[in-house]
Amino acid sequence: MILSDKRILEEMESGTIKIVPYKRDCLGSNSYDVHLGKSLATYTNKELDAKKHNTIEHFDIPEEGILLLPHEFYLGVTEEYTETHAHVPFLEGKSSTGRLGIDIHATAGKGDVGFCGNWTLEISVKQPVRVYAGMPIGQLIYFPVDGVIEVKYNEKKNAKYSGQPNKPVESMMWKNSF
Repeated sequence: MILSDKRILEEMESGTIKIVPYKRDCLGSNSYDVHLGKSLATYTNKELDAKKHNTIEHFDIPEEGILLLPHEFYLGVTEEYTETHAHVPFLEGKSSTGRLGIDIHATAGKGDVGFCGNWTLEISVKQPVRVYAGMPIGQLIYFPVDGVIEVKYNEKKNAKYSGQPNKPVESMMWKNSF
């Protein structure tokens, strides 16, 4: 079951969902549109190692936009800061984004109950496409949780992505034991 627009508004009123900035016209019948933030990043090295801390280089999207290229991998960020304290948030691309050949996440479309922060986007494109800060990039949908949450994500000691800033965050796979 997915929350409707009225339920999303009720949950925002009760404080279990937070979206900043919030614009009423971005609320769909069962989702909320999020926008591309002004910061992008790319990995410093072309070869990545899952056991090592792979660093990234941040850069801002200029007013005239930036051309994204196929075979390059970009980390982006949502303009919106969100908190979800009682539901599972899913971030999906908008159909208009997909029709431009833009993928906004490789695998990380689901958030956890207790996620607080801006969403890091894992962006790849099928052909060269110019993108702009503030353009609609995706939509959040919310699912109710069946059962009691023992420990919310923002309360976990090993939550690697809690409190993400308004800049893309690199992979923290290197913090895992394997």
